[in-house]
Amino acid sequence: MRTYLDCYPCFLRQALSAARYAGADEITQHEIMGATLDLLQTLTPGQSPPEIGHAVHRIVRERLGHSDPYHAIKTLSTREALALYPRMKALMAESTDPLAMAVRLSIAGNIIDFAQSDELADLWATVERVLVAPLAPDDLEALRAQLASASYVLFLADNAGETVFDRILIEALPVPVIYVVKGGPTLNDATLEDAVAAGLDACATVMDNGADAPGTILSLCSEEFRRVYAAAPLVIAKGQANYETLSEAGARVFCLLQVKCPVIGRDLGAPVGSVVVRQSL
Repeated sequence: MRTYLDCYPCFLRQALSAARYAGADEITQHEIMGATLDLLQTLTPGQSPPEIGHAVHRIVRERLGHSDPYHAIKTLSTREALALYPRMKALMAESTDPLAMAVRLSIAGNIIDFAQSDELADLWATVERVLVAPLAPDDLEALRAQLASASYVLFLADNAGETVFDRILIEALPVPVIYVVKGGPTLNDATLEDAVAAGLDACATVMDNGADAPGTILSLCSEEFRRVYAAAPLVIAKGQANYETLSEAGARVFCLLQVKCPVIGRDLGAPVGSVVVRQSL
């Protein structure tokens, strides 16, 4: 997905938010905002939002000398999500369609997104909303059909805390899963530490993609991950940044997300708040 002019204010908000999470003083915040404005004036056409976001968050980390400004909020997000794990497993036990239930629960976790908001959402209220919302787009049956013949799934993670919701889906899948996190901190995206804290190592093979960028920017990823990605029969890609980078990655890729941004909503043809299972083009 290409970058729209509407994305620019969001990049600035992210830079300021990350600086504040890291405890930067007002002078440093001002310097970071100035450097981000300078960056935004030098962008070349065709870059995706995650590519620009990668550059923005590199500015924040370099100026602050802080490798993971979101570490504390990631830890809190995982703790809050784990508190809901027994309730979600109870919903799974009662479901007449465990796959559909697990997909929706995984998508519910996508509300944990500090690229879009500075607050941790009410997670259980989000679960209740997502369970009854229509899927739009709705490619769940296409996903179900591909699962029937896939030997394993490559699952591309998004955010810390959301990892717990992904665990519910992985435990419901009929095939083995390779769960892929970021190779280094960016925003509140999950790293190996976050995946282990959520218990993903007990239900999947966990690896990182070698990159500290939002989404899945293959040119920045490790050679090992690129080999694994190329060989995967089926890919589940969580969240908006993975949609932005993989929306045209081919029919074996399924993007699961909530629409939290009007720009992505326009690209998908779905309003903000939509619950999406979308097969890539």
